[in-house]
Amino acid sequence: MRAVAISKPGGPEVLEVIDRPAREAQDGEVRIAVRAAAVNPTDIGLRRMGGGNLPPPWIPGMDLAGTVESVGPGVQELRVGTRVMAAVTPRRPEGGAQAELVVVPLASTVPAPDNATLGQAATLPMNGLTAIRGLELLGLREGETLLVSGGAGLLASYVIPLARERGLRVIADAAPADAELVRSFGADEVVPRGDGLVTAVRELAVDGVAAMYDTALLGRKAFGAIRDGGAIAVVRGWDDSETDRGIEVRPIMVREVLDRTDWLKELRRLASGGQLQLRVAGEFPPERAADAHRAMEAGGLRGRALIVF
Repeated sequence: MRAVAISKPGGPEVLEVIDRPAREAQDGEVRIAVRAAAVNPTDIGLRRMGGGNLPPPWIPGMDLAGTVESVGPGVQELRVGTRVMAAVTPRRPEGGAQAELVVVPLASTVPAPDNATLGQAATLPMNGLTAIRGLELLGLREGETLLVSGGAGLLASYVIPLARERGLRVIADAAPADAELVRSFGADEVVPRGDGLVTAVRELAVDGVAAMYDTALLGRKAFGAIRDGGAIAVVRGWDDSETDRGIEVRPIMVREVLDRTDWLKELRRLASGGQLQLRVAGEFPPERAADAHRAMEAGGLRGRALIVF
């Protein structure tokens, strides 16, 4: 099978296509013929930093969609030919999602959303799980106010409707050109992104928001928008330094929840019902994986670039 591979840390030029065997599905696993695999910031990090103790080549990708090609012994929940989406970690010996055949735990695989293309479905599993995990860590009560930074981005576009589903009031930031888009995700209020963010949020929530889901990596620059004793969910880790005014930092590690079948089913339900917008920013064959990485690193994508097979 063909797979996108990273043979050494570096720039987009280190990406290549290799041929490698695909193992058979074992107990509790399915083997998927991949149609599309999303390119995420985690893939950029793997390319730049390498796979640590795992020997190269490293196969990137954390979410995919395709059809079930075969199932392991005893698997009855999914049949061959079923359209599915799945989440997988690239930090395993056989690598991640960007390959023609990928073996995935059954617990990390659910049918693709109704009326979605496989490309659209590939944008959902990992980012959707990240969105739910962050909301769980923040633990807000119904009626409390959440600030979501990077409102026009893909992760925020899932966080916002999931937060609304849980009864939260959502304030999100956006550039003027993206304000209506962010409202379409379900944001109650949209404030300008940039230097005036804290002031604009405080006009809507005088005491500060209960918590912030920081998809834009604003970090301390946005602490002024959070109330005393509030919390911030971060997606790229934290330096463990002290915070201000009792604000708690909640790092999100999505690898801890890749097997949450119940969450994947919730994401499928909401996407099937139209509450989640599945956005594809571009499709690239594996031979052009470097171009997909360059598009991601350039910023401003409104959706995910896909590797398509």
